[in-house]
Parts: sequence; structure tokens; C-alpha cells
Amino acid sequence: MYQLQLSDFTKKEFLRDYWQQKPVVIRRGFSDFQDPLSADELAGLATMEQVESRLVSLVDSQWQAEFGPFQSFEHLGEKNWSLVVQAVDHFCEPAAQLIEPFRFIPNWRLDDLMVSFATPGGGVGPHIDLYDVFICQGSGKRHWRVGDRGEHREFAAHEALLHVDPFEAMLDVELNPGDILYIPPGFPHEGITLETSMSFSVGFRTQSRVSLFSALADHLIDQDCANELIEDARRAFCTAPGEINDSDLHLIQEQFAHVLADKGLMRAFIGSHLSRAKHELDRCEEALGGYSQGDVAQILAAAAEQDAAQQAGLRLQRLGGLRAFYFSDILNSCVCYINGEAYAFDIDIAPAIKLLCDQVFLTPQQLAPWCESSAFIDFVTEQVNAGYWYFAQV
Repeated sequence: MYQLQLSDFTKKEFLRDYWQQKPVVIRRGFSDFQDPLSADELAGLATMEQVESRLVSLVDSQWQAEFGPFQSFEHLGEKNWSLVVQAVDHFCEPAAQLIEPFRFIPNWRLDDLMVSFATPGGGVGPHIDLYDVFICQGSGKRHWRVGDRGEHREFAAHEALLHVDPFEAMLDVELNPGDILYIPPGFPHEGITLETSMSFSVGFRTQSRVSLFSALADHLIDQDCANELIEDARRAFCTAPGEINDSDLHLIQEQFAHVLADKGLMRAFIGSHLSRAKHELDRCEEALGGYSQGDVAQILAAAAEQDAAQQAGLRLQRLGGLRAFYFSDILNSCVCYINGEAYAFDIDIAPAIKLLCDQVFLTPQQLAPWCESSAFIDFVTEQVNAGYWYFAQV
């Protein structure tokens, strides 16, 4: 497990003074850092159809970019190219552990873990991101320049690459293994590899108003709700039929306001929308639907016995990239949201459901109090059969 080392400020001070405000370098944020996967393993992921990857290179001063899956990398040479792979946390458990030190930011803000391999001179060019990112330097070294937020012209350096005009750097640093660079949204930046290296970017994203309203409209259509028509009985006599007067404008605005004020509707939308996985989940198809309640009860009982004997046992592990949330009044609602779906549960197991949503895995010690709960066994059986959780050896 990776431990985040903050020598100049605490996590609370970071959120107060830096988060979404200004970039900062965290030297030796991870001490004695070791890459959680190799360049060859990353290249292997980039050959898979379900994995989003791209190659970016600079050839004769011209930017080139192409999307995977890729068959070979041998033709690329030894400099000026970079392989970028999205959502590596979905497919590589050791790499997914890099997210854990950043759980002081809520899970609903998490985007994914992006990993890049680059040869000397490699990078993706100067650009602006619309999300918060912690760039964790792995093996090798990279030179980073970060400019201030402001009016910056963006242009297409390639049809797949949006770049920004040259900018004055407010940070000009070289990252060594274990160093972390935090960049808020809107700050132009560019990283150039000094020696063959790996970088691990933990991204956090919010959503624009337009994307939220678009998703809300889809939800209303799918659920066939909010179909109430505007009513205007006893309306005033109209003398200007081409006018939309202030009273009518207010009436139309109230249609939107009624939807936004419906807490139950908005909870259902937000819970399902935010819990939906952005990238394809790497579920084991062969294991889907293969567990009975009796099987799960036996596994939980065995885990409890192993914990009592202080032996290594099975833990309940969440699938990489799976999103699971609950609202603050979970004890009243008894509903959680997993991968875009609402799941009801018995109020007696609410503390266990909170654990499942808050943590990536539950240890034998944490599972022990629930090994004889039929409600918990039923819930876990459903989730394991869906491929969302699985049992792994501690």
C-alpha cells in the first residue's frame, strides 16, 4: 500500500490552500517508489480492445497521434514518443492501489488512473486539462512546466491533440521517482521526458452544467417521469400574442425548478449517474452468476474462522473502477447506487453497506460481524454474481 508523505502541509491544509487554486510540487510524496506495473505490462494493456490507449509522437517537428489497440511498438524508435493508457485502475490491481492515498477527496470526484510510458523527448505537448490531477512520477525523470490560469488560445496540433499557445511558467521543475505534481483545472502545462520514464496520473473531475442537464434529461426520459404539463388557469387577458411576458417566463422556469426541487428524483438521478462507470469494467465473465447464498455464507464463515485464528484469509474485494455510493441519510433510505443502478437493502446491514462503498476491500475482521446475516449474504451474493465484488486471498 502506498503512503502519501506530506512534509510542507497537511491534507486539510492542501485542500484549503491548493485544491482547485494553484499547482504545487510534493517532493518525495511517495518514498522509495516502485512502478506498480512494467512498461511491457502497460503495452500489453494497450493491445486490448476494451482499453482506451493512444500513442503520441513528434516526427520532424510534427505532432502525430493514433488510438489503440496497438499490435506493435518496435517501429517507434528510442525517443520522442509516449504511450498513454486510460483507466488502468480497471485492469491492474497493483496500479489501482495508487488511488488509495488520495481518498481524502470523495470517490464521486474520481475520474481514473492514467498511466504513460515515454521515451526521451516524449510527451503529449502543451495543453490544458479540465480536471484536477496528481501526476506521480515513477521510474525515470520528466521536466514539467506549468503556467497560470487565464486566457489561453487552444488549437489543434493534430486532429487528436488540442494544444495551447506558448505560456510563461509559474512552475518549472524536474520530477524524480516518488515526486508528485498537482495541477488544478485550467492551468496550461507540458511534460517532456528526460529519460525513459513512467508516470501515474490520478485524476479527479466534476461535470459541467450542460453535461449534467443532458444526463438529467436522459434520466427523465428513461424513467418516464416529470411529465406534468404547465397549467395556467385564470390567466390574464392577452393583448400582445407575440410576447413571452415575465409571468410566462416565470411559469416556464418553475417547470425546471419543480424537477430540481424534487429531492427523491434528484437523488435517484445523481446516485445512478455518478455511480456509472466511465470505462468498461473488467468483469470475469466465467464467474458471473456462479455463487449461491450457501456458497457465500460458507466463504464468509471460513473468513471469520481464519480471522479468529489470526491466519491469512479471504477478503471481499471491489472490482477495479467500480463506483458505489450512498447518501448521508443511508439509514433512512436504505438504498445505495452501484454502477448506475439503485440497490435496496435491509436497514440492519447499513453499516456494512457503508463499508462496501467507502472501502476498496473488506478484511476478514470487518466481515466477521456479518457472516451470519442473511441480509448481508443475500446482498453480497447478488454483487459477486454481477462481477462487482470478488473474494481474494489476503
